[in-house]
Amino acid sequence: MSEITDFDALRRAMAENGEQPEGPARNARAEHLLAEAEKLDVPLAVIEALGHQLKVYNYSSEKAKMFVPFARLLRMWDERPKDFDEYETHSLHWVFKWMSAGMLDQPHVPLASVEKWLGEMEHRYRLAGHSERAVRSAEFSVATHVGDVARAERAFTAWLAADRDAMADCHACELHGQGWWQAERGRDEEALRLWAPVLDGEYACAHEPHTVLASSLVPLLRLDRVDDARANHLRGFRLVRPMESMRGAYADHVEFCALTGNEARALELLAERPAYFTDDGHPRSKLEFLSVVALVMERLAERGLGGQRVPGPAGREWTADELAAHACAEALALAGRFDERNGTPHVSERARARMTQRPLVERLPLGVRAVRPPAAVPVPVPRPSAPREAAEPAPSDLGTLLAEARRLSDTLQPDAVEAWTAVARAAESADGVELDLRDRAEIADHEAIALGPQGAETFERAAELYAAAGDPGEALAARARGAYVRALAGEDVEEALAAVAGPYDDVLALYAEGGTEVRQAAGVLMARARILMRRLHEADGPLAETVLAEAEAAARELLALVGGRTGDDVRLTARVAEGHAMLGELATHSGNAEAGAELYARAAADFAGAGLPWFAVEYEARLAGLAHHLGDMEEAERALRAALEHGGPYLEPAGRAQLHLQLAEVVGGRGEAEEAAEHALEAAHWADEAGESPTFGAWARHQLGGYLVRQGRWAEAAEVLESALADLSAETHGDGAVVQTQWWLGDCLSELGEHRDAAERRLRAAEIARHWPEQHDHATLAHLAAESLGQAGLHDEADRAYERAGDLWRGLGNVHGLVRSLRARAWLALRADNGTGAAHALMTSAVEECADALGVTDDEEERLRLVAELGHTHRQFGDLLARSAAEDADDDSIRDALEGALSQMAEAVAVFCALDGDAVHARTGAELAAGWLESDLGRPEAAAARARAVLRAYTTPEDEWESETEDGGDDGEEAGTVRARRAEAEQLLQVALEQEDR
Repeated sequence: MSEITDFDALRRAMAENGEQPEGPARNARAEHLLAEAEKLDVPLAVIEALGHQLKVYNYSSEKAKMFVPFARLLRMWDERPKDFDEYETHSLHWVFKWMSAGMLDQPHVPLASVEKWLGEMEHRYRLAGHSERAVRSAEFSVATHVGDVARAERAFTAWLAADRDAMADCHACELHGQGWWQAERGRDEEALRLWAPVLDGEYACAHEPHTVLASSLVPLLRLDRVDDARANHLRGFRLVRPMESMRGAYADHVEFCALTGNEARALELLAERPAYFTDDGHPRSKLEFLSVVALVMERLAERGLGGQRVPGPAGREWTADELAAHACAEALALAGRFDERNGTPHVSERARARMTQRPLVERLPLGVRAVRPPAAVPVPVPRPSAPREAAEPAPSDLGTLLAEARRLSDTLQPDAVEAWTAVARAAESADGVELDLRDRAEIADHEAIALGPQGAETFERAAELYAAAGDPGEALAARARGAYVRALAGEDVEEALAAVAGPYDDVLALYAEGGTEVRQAAGVLMARARILMRRLHEADGPLAETVLAEAEAAARELLALVGGRTGDDVRLTARVAEGHAMLGELATHSGNAEAGAELYARAAADFAGAGLPWFAVEYEARLAGLAHHLGDMEEAERALRAALEHGGPYLEPAGRAQLHLQLAEVVGGRGEAEEAAEHALEAAHWADEAGESPTFGAWARHQLGGYLVRQGRWAEAAEVLESALADLSAETHGDGAVVQTQWWLGDCLSELGEHRDAAERRLRAAEIARHWPEQHDHATLAHLAAESLGQAGLHDEADRAYERAGDLWRGLGNVHGLVRSLRARAWLALRADNGTGAAHALMTSAVEECADALGVTDDEEERLRLVAELGHTHRQFGDLLARSAAEDADDDSIRDALEGALSQMAEAVAVFCALDGDAVHARTGAELAAGWLESDLGRPEAAAARARAVLRAYTTPEDEWESETEDGGDDGEEAGTVRARRAEAEQLLQVALEQEDR
């Protein structure tokens, strides 16, 4: 900590402290600086130190400390106003608003004192000649706080009617307050209209758009604009997270999570800020926070998770139920203190309403990982085939259940197994009712289906019952199904084939004799074909031709049996569809992807045509994969969309996630980043639901982040990519995915102005890419990291990173990268003490590298690129020399620097001229820079000549520039460049003519 010896040192120290993160450490430093200021015996130093103290208190959780330094400042103003300079006079009056809000937020300050202070503020503003706008805004805050709607509306109208002056809050803050009132009165659309300029970045300040983003969340949900709400949450929380003073806005984000089924993320947010549970410096925001904590805990309790461990006040462990009671009691106690002070029940009513809100969206995927805890209280899902609740179903009820179960199984409906289970339960509880053998056989059959690979013995029992019921064909089919599930259970496939051999021979003989129907025979043949297909699925290496041939023969035998005999029998239609699917799989295994795709498409169409779309999903997914492999992206997209549509509510979360992820990649591949992001978002959500967050959930977030980057949604992308990195690993996803995610995240952080963190991400990615055989990515990342380090003010580190990147570019033979790294190093050197010589040498090296490369290339396209690079290097060299002319240098030194700069600009113009019309903007930019240098050197005729040259370059009408762009870029931007160049040239010409006249 440097010693404070004079006023300048104090100011530097306060400026440095102002850049530190909000919190007690910064506040303590401000207190120390005030003590140091008092030692200087300079009244303005004390005034500025008190102002600094006020500012850091206001932007922290210790707002209650503001009153003492402000009272001292006000006393100093009343005693010796001449000690205040213009800035501190303005600041003193500005802080009146902070005091007004600060008193309102402290329940121990009497309302009479608040009203008295409001009058004092109005009086002092009038004396200083300020508008009453800020006063009426403060009055509006008082009225809304106590629930006086009539007074609030009057103050609101007066606030907007008063003139804006130097004491008015910034546009962003005013629009926040105005929009908040509209939302409070139920006018959400109007609130969002008022907030739009802040949300769009037109207005901003230290706390905006932070608070507008937070305040917009619930209104957006109420308007069912869930996509905007999600985006504002991701954007806004990123802004609020590092700011200790924004507990109220932080609470809005936690509330949003509680109202959208994201309780798990709400818990993560609460865990990030343990001090928010107990900080007492700002009671009003503590009340808001605790009210939202109670809301989250009640949501967990409703899901049967009241006993779950949750983050809470330090010093003990908390369950959701315990924290709900604690937070509710604390919040209502605080609200009661405000109400006692205000003489109204308004604050308590608002707190209770907030704590008891109902979800506005059952489940809103956010894209970041926060797996929803499973509900301990099961939510019953009604089934159309479920029996009505009755203690002892009557026989007629059992008959109805039987008929419904048989209808569902005959038409292969997804609920058939559950329907037969209901029949079994009803039969057990019905006195004096005896099911016949056929009914019992079907119950056993479906019980076996429900058991899956463990159902072999139950299938055998079903077969015995079918045989006893006089249906030998169905008995053989049940035994065949039992053989198949043995293969599924991991038994040897050959043993399963042996088990099905008997039923196979018997059913064919029985069918030939007319002793059974096609359906039963097809059931046996299908089981045998499925067992033969298991050989493919369990093979570790290449398959013998006989394996493929036997499976194909079995599938074709099935199709030959059933073909033309399906009629209206859905089961037989399904056999045909599955047979085609088997042939499709066999064709694919044999290397005939085209035939495989055709057969899968046929199978899917058969299932969908039979009213069994849920069976089509598997084959549409396979078809999509084959179409992708064959380069038919249109068919791949169609198949994936059909799979999602046909799967409907029957798709398992994992399957739904995979389909959405594949569709995201296909749609994103044709440039539709917005829709691709929607599918990646769905994929991430369903992967989390499936318990696959660390695997393809992380991959989905990786993809989602990339699509958001493509759209320039930097803050949202950063949140998603950081979440993805928590699970991405080189072992599971490949180091390429890790590098790309870090790369994208670095781009996001750079765009958001977080340059130090951007550099860290880019350096991490570069470290991984350093080990790759191909080094282009390594070089690019090193270069980008250097840019971020430079923008973060870490110039020495940036220079080393650029040097490393330059070595890599040289090793790759990439002259453009090498030249750009040299130019960047030159600019860094210029900032260093006595760095002009080094900067000159580096720019000279950049020019020489371009010239050397031009001397050896025989590729015309590369030659043109190198010429352009040389022109830009001369242009930057000129700019650098012009800036190197120190203001305190002697006239000769300045003139020499400007002459050198002009020489480089002239070289740039000549080089760009060689490119004809392909570099007209680059040429005119260099021409104008040279013209201004000519003017500075006292050569008006030469400056005028250069201005006229620029005007001649743009004799083409503007509308032609708008339609014929130089590089396919934005037409409006192109025309804007032309207008700007013309305007600057005319200005230069005017200056030159005036110089000539002197």
